[in-house]
Amino acid sequence: MSTNSSLVGGNVILLQFRHMITIVQVFVVMFLCINSLLIITFFRKECFYTTTRYILFAVTLLSDSLILVMSDILLILHYFRFTMQVWLCIIISVVVLVYNIVTPVTLTVMTLERYVAICMPLRHAELCSTRSTMHCILIIHGLSSVPCIVVLSTFFASASISLYTQPRLCAMEMFMLYRWQDHVISAVQEFYFLIMVIIIVFAYVKIMKVAKAASGEDKKSSWKGLKTVILHGFQLLLCLIQLWTPFIESTLSQFDLVLFANVRVSNFILFGLTPRCLSPLIYGLRDETFFHALKNFFVLYKRNI
Repeated sequence: MSTNSSLVGGNVILLQFRHMITIVQVFVVMFLCINSLLIITFFRKECFYTTTRYILFAVTLLSDSLILVMSDILLILHYFRFTMQVWLCIIISVVVLVYNIVTPVTLTVMTLERYVAICMPLRHAELCSTRSTMHCILIIHGLSSVPCIVVLSTFFASASISLYTQPRLCAMEMFMLYRWQDHVISAVQEFYFLIMVIIIVFAYVKIMKVAKAASGEDKKSSWKGLKTVILHGFQLLLCLIQLWTPFIESTLSQFDLVLFANVRVSNFILFGLTPRCLSPLIYGLRDETFFHALKNFFVLYKRNI
């Protein structure tokens, strides 16, 4: 009886995974096509790759595209129960871990850029030059590497040499050999979350004050900047929730495999795909300059056809 139940349970998991994996592939392909179109548009006009907010926007597009591809590959490998040696999984996980953080950190920097543009307009050109933006991108990747270094350090300190050549399913849970590792990594991520929230709230309050005091075109620009900050805040929240999903999933995997399967794919859609589709909305469609460039690109493409 127990054997039959386990077989039925296994078939249910596979069937649910199959349907959800198919849906995920449709969304991933769609978002990658949109991101590719926006990246092409970005490189077609000089004003985009010489302006801080558009450069940072391009960083989020590239980061989101990379993390979508890598996460989707890992999801498919997990579905087919494909194992790989631990050392290879570590190399893949480094990319995933770093670029999972790059997007929220970049969003925080973009919020600061909007704060400088609206609250400190006279210093905007000085603080947000192309050169300083390039330095900022390096800092973003440096800061984004810290949680990855913490994860790998705790893993290297605990894992035996023989573990690196063992075949395993490549997932975040693989790095959690002991309970204390969960606590250390959670503490680092919560610290990042706290700092980012403080920056978002600070920028929101400051821009709100300027928006209330401004008039005419300045008021319109300030309120638009405020809406951008709100969208960044929502996008950032979804990205940061994604950082905690591996801990929830690893707990569920010990109790209910069907629920674990549903939660894993649902988390990927809600907190992996959704925040990535907001970037094109914020700067691809809401931004008039970028929208017109995108529109012109379509017009030229139709003419060439």
